Amino acid sequence: MADPLGFISGSQPIRPASLQAGGQPAGAAGGASFKDALIDNIKRVDELQQQANRSMEDIATGKRDDLEGVILATQQADSAFRMLQAVRNRVMEAYDELKQTRV
Repeated sequence: MADPLGFISGSQPIRPASLQAGGQPAGAAGGASFKDALIDNIKRVDELQQQANRSMEDIATGKRDDLEGVILATQQADSAFRMLQAVRNRVMEAYDELKQTRV
């Protein structure tokens, strides 16, 4: 199975964006924020979709005859989009739950 967002095969363990490797809050010293990771993954999904579109155009115009490669590129783009959509849905569920909490 392809890992379009890099969560499974990433060399770094998944940690909350507010914590660095030492368990300290991320501050001026750095550490990738959730926002940065999300934007990077959105860009990667967009690249995969553009690549799949180019592959489909190339096979339609006869520039390419590798149908398996086109199917693979399309499936990778679809999987990446579905993964990103699942992350979005989970974030929206968490936001809705936070809105309902009483202070």
